[in-house]
Amino acid sequence: MPEARPFSLDDLVARARSLADAGPRQLLGIAGAPGAGKSTLAERIVAAVGPTARLVPMDGFHLAQAELARLGRADRKGAVDTFDANGYVSLLRRLRRLEPTAVYAPLFRRDLEEPVAGAVEVPPSVRLVVTEGNYLLLDDPPWDEVRQLLHEAWFLDLDAGLRLRRLVARHLAYGRSPEAAQAWAYGSDEANAALVAGTADRADLVIRSTDPG
Repeated sequence: MPEARPFSLDDLVARARSLADAGPRQLLGIAGAPGAGKSTLAERIVAAVGPTARLVPMDGFHLAQAELARLGRADRKGAVDTFDANGYVSLLRRLRRLEPTAVYAPLFRRDLEEPVAGAVEVPPSVRLVVTEGNYLLLDDPPWDEVRQLLHEAWFLDLDAGLRLRRLVARHLAYGRSPEAAQAWAYGSDEANAALVAGTADRADLVIRSTDPG
């Protein structure tokens, strides 16, 4: 496993730009536990690279709330079996082969707690697709295909105490009571974090994060 160490945002942006220049289209994955800061880092990378980069989060493949209820999984939303993994893999395949027309990806809306189809356009001009999520480096099928489709993968490692505080704050911000926010962060989220922790050895880069943002 690569040694975990801190990297500046400038260093990471430079690495992403070099990857994009390798063309014709490169896929960069950012993995890590819930609350590690994956989405924030991915957004910053895409903003810095500019219009030739696009963010396609794994979270767009959350199963709909009604389907989670039907399956009896609504109380652990975010677990590995609450995503359409095959759909995600299929989208990555399309993105990697650089189709001549735009590809549309779904987006998870936290205010709705639902995925929204066709929310992210990825036109042929995009040379770097950044995707982020908990389970990008799992070696269980069909998730194991994700790593094969990524040209480069980063794992974001954050102090557990800070990560848990972030998660509680996030759940509070989206309307959970203090008790429910604590229970979810220390329960379902931590179970998912334990699964993800064992995947860091499949990354090209392990980033030790201390950024509270």
